[in-house]
Amino acid sequence: MRLCVFCGSSSGQDPIYLETARALGETMAAQGIELVYGGASVGLMGAVADAALAKGGHVIGVMPQALVDKEIAHGGLSDLRVVGSMHERKALMAELADGFIALPGGLGTFEELFEVWTWAQLGYHRKPCALLNAGGFYDKLTDFLDDVVARGFVKPIHRAMLIVENEPAGLIEAVRAYEPPKVDKWIKAGER
Repeated sequence: MRLCVFCGSSSGQDPIYLETARALGETMAAQGIELVYGGASVGLMGAVADAALAKGGHVIGVMPQALVDKEIAHGGLSDLRVVGSMHERKALMAELADGFIALPGGLGTFEELFEVWTWAQLGYHRKPCALLNAGGFYDKLTDFLDDVVARGFVKPIHRAMLIVENEPAGLIEAVRAYEPPKVDKWIKAGER
């Protein structure tokens, strides 16, 4: 199994974010799960990769040449795939992965997560999408998503597709157990 982890190139302000990133990398390696991620040596990205590598895990980084040129590529990965653009990066990460996990991060992390979750909603893939809610980082987002459901913009079945767990071991267990919903159409004709 290969899981793609989206996360910050920053470490954030709370040490729990780094601790959780390291714990996720270690848990994945211990369970023989390969890590696919953005290829950076810094922030939570570097922490999850370093932890997986230290435990003998296989780590694939995917990074656009422009970021490699800025010298933030991780030099010790099992495999670094250099691509031409951010679009190519996301497409290759999605192709390589059997599922997706978002650790804390910023705009890029949110964009990556929402894109793959949208693809799942539309039936482009049947892979699990998950949030590792380190230190309650995603509490306000999950509350907001529940409100969006209540306001009629997201169906409960699609909201339920996003796995949310607070600890790496529980998250991996939930990802392994994921069964995509059986939905013929995501919107009915005439529905607005």
